[in-house]
Amino acid sequence: MSDKYYQCVGRRKTAVAQVRIFPGGTGKVTVNGKEMKVYFPVKRLQEVVTGPLSATGRTENTDVTVRAVGGGPVGQADAVRLGIARALVKMDESMKETIKGKGMLTRDPRKKERKKFGKRGARRSKQWRKR
Repeated sequence: MSDKYYQCVGRRKTAVAQVRIFPGGTGKVTVNGKEMKVYFPVKRLQEVVTGPLSATGRTENTDVTVRAVGGGPVGQADAVRLGIARALVKMDESMKETIKGKGMLTRDPRKKERKKFGKRGARRSKQWRKR
């Protein structure tokens, strides 16, 4: 890998992914020291992670290293996708239209709602009986 890289952060729910993109690589994606296919064994999650790279045609000539923390596999995959998309735009501003058109630069703001006092969950009330 070359010394020059572009770093960005992606987030989703409670997952945080720190992404580094190395231009001029071989197309290797590493997540937490493991190959992407080992870390994300589900094919759909692999497609989510490599979505920005395939949309811009950079799957073969860029290396990606990721440090993903928190959340579950789906949240981490979405966080990695956002981080890769942001790093690609940082690397080449002309890719912004392509990536933004596919909705990959938008952070998903949905999070788990907190539990309220007097309730069983965020909104579920205690069971009420008439008689």
